[in-house]
Amino acid sequence: MSVITEEIINSAFTYQQFREDLNKLLEQGKTTGENHSEALVEYTKMNAHRMDRLDNKPELQEDLKKALDEVDRNQIWIAIVEGWCGDVAQNLPTINKMVEYSDKIELKLILRDEYPEVMDAYLTNGARSIPKIVALDKQTLEELWVWGARPAECQELMLELKQQDIEYSKIAEKIHHWYAKDKTRSLQSEFLQLVETGSLVES
Repeated sequence: MSVITEEIINSAFTYQQFREDLNKLLEQGKTTGENHSEALVEYTKMNAHRMDRLDNKPELQEDLKKALDEVDRNQIWIAIVEGWCGDVAQNLPTINKMVEYSDKIELKLILRDEYPEVMDAYLTNGARSIPKIVALDKQTLEELWVWGARPAECQELMLELKQQDIEYSKIAEKIHHWYAKDKTRSLQSEFLQLVETGSLVES
């Protein structure tokens, strides 16, 4: 059973609400959470542009569509997010497309820093990395699988870069270059495995 309760689900919001709220915060010179530093607000502006672009492209792969067509029980995918996070912006729009395509799946978002007890149940190598996607059976809230915070190949690159003496802006530049080159292919491939089997095959 997941730590995510019915109460948390009922207080969560949709992807569309997240985008609208983020735009309103940016108009006020703010981002999500309590830290509204100039740097985080600037990251959020870039993320809004990234999400705008990814909302329009690319398309879902045909094998992923087929797997989504065959989902046989109602699910809720909980996404743990924040507006300033670049990995959220690079992955969430395509995940939302999957949910929009399927009539069996709902996507609900919660903010990482508003639910530390949930975030701490889904750490990545001990870190509060986001996004995290937790798939639940809608009726029982049984946990089906967990994904995040980024595709495996991108995660390996991040770990390699962190071991080098490189400033964060350079790391972020290389990570976003990876996303641009990958064009969501890795993300879609991993979700294909999760939808079909409930787990990822180790490469």
